[in-house]
Amino acid sequence: MLAKLLVTVGILFYAVIVPILEINDTHVFNQAWAPHARLHETWQLFTNTGLGAFSVWLVWGRDDLKLASLLTVFVTGGFLLAYWLRDGYGGSMVLSDGSEKVLLGINLGLFAYTLAIILAALAVVIQQRRQPLAEDA
Repeated sequence: MLAKLLVTVGILFYAVIVPILEINDTHVFNQAWAPHARLHETWQLFTNTGLGAFSVWLVWGRDDLKLASLLTVFVTGGFLLAYWLRDGYGGSMVLSDGSEKVLLGINLGLFAYTLAIILAALAVVIQQRRQPLAEDA
């Protein structure tokens, strides 16, 4: 149960919390963004929410924690790669108003998505350690 909860927290970051934070004037409705960029942002939010819903079903409906964790690593890892490569393509986590969302001095996206990967990995380790016990019973 703990493993399922851990991976579910990571899923909620990209499937629910990020859309809540980005469906506003700083992202989806940001008139300073090119319409094409807003379309890609909206597409990414729908895709991630769909993958998140599927992942929650994998965890709780199919008991496939490994695949759900892998999907979490793909989604959040994609963000981390974009973050680390941002200077190469002119990207930034600074919002159009000049602010940046931070937690404990760390960019919020970097913090949450690194945490999501750690939680997914921890969930798989917990499940792997419990599986031999279940097979022995």
